[in-house]
Amino acid sequence: MAETLILPAPTGDRATDRQAAYDSLIPQLDALLTGETDLTANLANTAAALREAFGFFWVGFYLTKDDQLVLGPFQGPIACTRIAFGRGVCGAAYSRRETILVPDVEQFPGHIACSSASKSEVVVPVFDALGNVAMVLDVDSDLLNDFDDIDVRGLEQVAALLTARL
Repeated sequence: MAETLILPAPTGDRATDRQAAYDSLIPQLDALLTGETDLTANLANTAAALREAFGFFWVGFYLTKDDQLVLGPFQGPIACTRIAFGRGVCGAAYSRRETILVPDVEQFPGHIACSSASKSEVVVPVFDALGNVAMVLDVDSDLLNDFDDIDVRGLEQVAALLTARL
């Protein structure tokens, strides 16, 4: 794959533009990850591709290590290094084993404010071959209510690409 993403030109309609961007990004990301076996490289490129495609405030991974989530490759400002299972949005997504969409992080009980600029968030668990949560994909926006079902479906597809390579 080339070192540049090819993304559709914006139409001005948010839903259409987001869907078109995911539709374009997913196969390019699949090609980028194909043949690469290094987890760090794949996670770093995935975070970079998502941030480049959508301009999200923060995109990254928290990896399961012992009894907590530990910061992995990311794009954006510095972040919390360790998150306990069940704590914050990332810990809740890990414990519940499901995607969590938060339109306003201030309304999420126990939200961990790694950055006061983060306003909305979506976190998707990534599973290993045995069905265990290996990590979570965390995406933050500096806008309230910036994510919707299109993002949930698109980010779950990204997680599935990673699951297939674990």
